[in-house]
Amino acid sequence: MIIRLRSLLAVLFLMLPLIGVQAENLATVLSTAAAPLPQKDAKLLTVDGRVLAVSPQAGGAALLSEDRKSWTDAQWRPDMSIATSATREHDTVIVGGTPGTGAAQTVELVRMNGSHPATTPLPALPDALRSARAAILADKLYVTGLGQGDDVQIYVLALADSAKARWEPFPHPARLAPAITSMAAQNSALLITLKDPNGGGDHLLRWRAKDGWTDLPQLAGTVADGAVKATGQAHVLYLLKTASATPQLWTYHTITGSWAKQAASVQGDVASGTGVTNGLVWADSSGATGSLQIQSGKRLLKAFDWFVIVAYLVGMLGIGWYFYAREKRNNTADFFVGGRKIPFWAAGISLYAANTSSISYIAIPAKAFETNWQYMTNNLIAAVALVFVAIAIVPLLRRLNLMSVFQYLEIRFHPSIRMLASLICILVQIGSRMSVILLLPSLAIATITGIDVTWSILMMGGFTIVYTAMGGMKAVVWTDFVQLIVKMGGVLFAIGFIVYGLNGGVSEFVSVAAAEHKTKLFDFSWDLTQPTVWGFIFLVIFDVILTFPKDQVLMQRALSTKSAAESTRSILTFSAISIPAGFLFYAVGTALYAFYKSHPERMDPTLNVDATFPLFIAGELPTGVTGLIIAGILAAAMATLSGIMNSVATLASVDFYEKLAPNRTPKQSVVFAEAATVATGLIGIGAAIWLSRINAHSLFDVSIELAGLLGGGFAGAYTLGMFTRRANWQGVVCGIIGSTGLTTVAWAMKLVHPYFYLPISIMLCICIGYVASYLFPAPKQSLAGLTIYKD
Repeated sequence: MIIRLRSLLAVLFLMLPLIGVQAENLATVLSTAAAPLPQKDAKLLTVDGRVLAVSPQAGGAALLSEDRKSWTDAQWRPDMSIATSATREHDTVIVGGTPGTGAAQTVELVRMNGSHPATTPLPALPDALRSARAAILADKLYVTGLGQGDDVQIYVLALADSAKARWEPFPHPARLAPAITSMAAQNSALLITLKDPNGGGDHLLRWRAKDGWTDLPQLAGTVADGAVKATGQAHVLYLLKTASATPQLWTYHTITGSWAKQAASVQGDVASGTGVTNGLVWADSSGATGSLQIQSGKRLLKAFDWFVIVAYLVGMLGIGWYFYAREKRNNTADFFVGGRKIPFWAAGISLYAANTSSISYIAIPAKAFETNWQYMTNNLIAAVALVFVAIAIVPLLRRLNLMSVFQYLEIRFHPSIRMLASLICILVQIGSRMSVILLLPSLAIATITGIDVTWSILMMGGFTIVYTAMGGMKAVVWTDFVQLIVKMGGVLFAIGFIVYGLNGGVSEFVSVAAAEHKTKLFDFSWDLTQPTVWGFIFLVIFDVILTFPKDQVLMQRALSTKSAAESTRSILTFSAISIPAGFLFYAVGTALYAFYKSHPERMDPTLNVDATFPLFIAGELPTGVTGLIIAGILAAAMATLSGIMNSVATLASVDFYEKLAPNRTPKQSVVFAEAATVATGLIGIGAAIWLSRINAHSLFDVSIELAGLLGGGFAGAYTLGMFTRRANWQGVVCGIIGSTGLTTVAWAMKLVHPYFYLPISIMLCICIGYVASYLFPAPKQSLAGLTIYKD
């Protein structure tokens, strides 16, 4: 099988010279006419997705019907001449002043009350501004305009508590301009455009917290009044007017800084516009109106792509059936730890496969595409830490012949600690990991094929449930081995294809990455809101060195080896693989950045950042290769999913069923284990479907936050057990409860970067648990073989 896979990859790479990058726009624009304005001088405004035409001379506003064919009286009479507006979900903020003055100082919040707008006054601006523009970013309202002397002024107001908040001056660029043409907020950045005094294209300025204001390249024209709309998670739409051509729709990508001219233009002189959904509604000086909407097309898979995917899925079922038919599972040891006969190298490969889920395959390339390689620092530090774990920690647990790592907590502390920690682990695996790992590839499949996300979740989860329930740990390990080859083969081909598709090949890839600092690894600053080296060291100390046994999914593979020495070798194999493989996943993100910087027209403005790699797979790869890499996405997810299902079933069986049903037979235990595997899969599927209904900027960040909030408390119990002699079960309970509560407070107040929640929770558990232990009697049982100390 390995020889065939290598031959397939060789053929794919030989195909590279035959493949070219398409140049046309990937997204399409639907252009439709709308009903003429009721008054030619009306200003367009969007409130809760509905378009209003506000005319000060007529003294009121009209509401555009949803089919955009007629206007009706909105029964709203604004008290101001509206200069600008900013929209956030269901809310719109308007800024204006006395008609005819050209200055704006009054601010109001507008919401739809049925079919009629209703306003709430907000604090007035400190100064009247000319050419005012507004945007909302992270629950803060930003208003910019020209003060005295044509200098740019900016004020900010916190909308979360607008009744008590006051306008504060915001750092502004030291620039003079005849007018400010637009303001937009996207991807943690503010964008303003200034009219060129010489009649050229507008000047674009960007503000980000990390580098302040930056001058960006000049636009191809001037932005039409109000015709700007943030869409997706990284794009901004602009309708640009030029002296020599019709107004044209352009998209600006905030991550790559690239512009793409969309295949849509407007006949006539655009007087005003407003952002709606994924596009704009515009009006010209004669009162004619129209709509431009970005549409995301689905690229259906070809027959050969489906053949590759089906062949992979059938192969996984075949492995599960092979072990089901071959093994005589008379006890849970065969089902959960493969009879402790797994070779160390297979266990090590399985460890890495389980640790590189769809989060690695999709979210990490997206993170590298959006930022840099700083998160890879965690992998490097963890690889070194695993050497200590392999020598000092894992053999200690392997010699105890455990199936559930939480059996150690019962031996060292108390049965209640074991059951509490096991329960929390089950919740973490299903809520924090399994749901995200199921959802990410389902989003990718939906992007590529148009299949509904829910059906994708059901398909992938269903196949994994079947082969895991049939084959047990042996099926998990050997499917992991095949899946690692499939997914790494897909990653290697993707990198080669992307680099080959660049105009300058490898040299362009290297130059772009260097110029934009996309391969930056180490941040030695002490900013706790950022992923720094010190933060990763802090994380690895508490998440790997002191608490590695907390992860049942990984430990179960090490416990499946033949001896303590073999378990050590399995962890060392895992460590050796993780460094080069980790760099490959980050290299995909950097390659995608270089590709889309050169080909911004090939992006889809409606998609989120996590869909970047799936978008490339769908839009650029040839038939057959798309199927192979989709199989790689499935492999990445299913390798981890199968391990989670088997591990959660282990915990449910060993830590709960066998303790609560002492008179069960071995056959009954195996049947319960199989049923627990199925139940785990079904609950995980349900959690993934729920998660698909909410809007999270980065699922990678969501998984980190959930793991920190739910998983840190019990993890510290292992440190207290293995590294101290004084800790007792009462102190550990205090540590778990206290750390979980305090970490939740840190999360609610957003005190630190999400990456720090887990180590903070672990550290709090250790400190609180150790101190609290002195309030109760010291342990009386022998601790021989239960700590890292020999005596």
